[in-house]
Amino acid sequence: MMSKIVRTMCNILVPLIFVFGLYVIMHGHITPGGGFQGGAVFASGVAFIIVAFGSANVQKRLKEHHLSVLESGGGLIFIGLAFGGLATIFFFNFLVGSPIFGHIPPSGANPGDLWTGGVIPLMNIGVGLKVLAGLSAIVLVMALVSSGIEVEE
Repeated sequence: MMSKIVRTMCNILVPLIFVFGLYVIMHGHITPGGGFQGGAVFASGVAFIIVAFGSANVQKRLKEHHLSVLESGGGLIFIGLAFGGLATIFFFNFLVGSPIFGHIPPSGANPGDLWTGGVIPLMNIGVGLKVLAGLSAIVLVMALVSSGIEVEE
């Protein structure tokens, strides 16, 4: 456990880190970033909490089961959206009543709007959850092993 100053700064900065991670995930199709980068930002916030409050205190609140559920949920979101897209294309005849490769997208359709990326922002959420949980679990296990605490299997 670190000093009172580090813990106070952690309490102030970690919510901002989490909001920035969410911003990077949600705007990944508009600006540089995406699910992986946003998940890494989230995991750096978790690492900051581990450094400030100690790995034993964090292990009491953040169980590896919770991280496993988040990681599995992120994978299911990504795979579900991928199979949903495949099913949509499989059951939809896009050549009927349109030019050879479908309708031409209109130019200038709200550029920079958050939902102009179709399903990509939703896939970024799935990837962000998976990376957040995976990197947080790695950092937590490394901190527990370095402090000499037994890691549950």
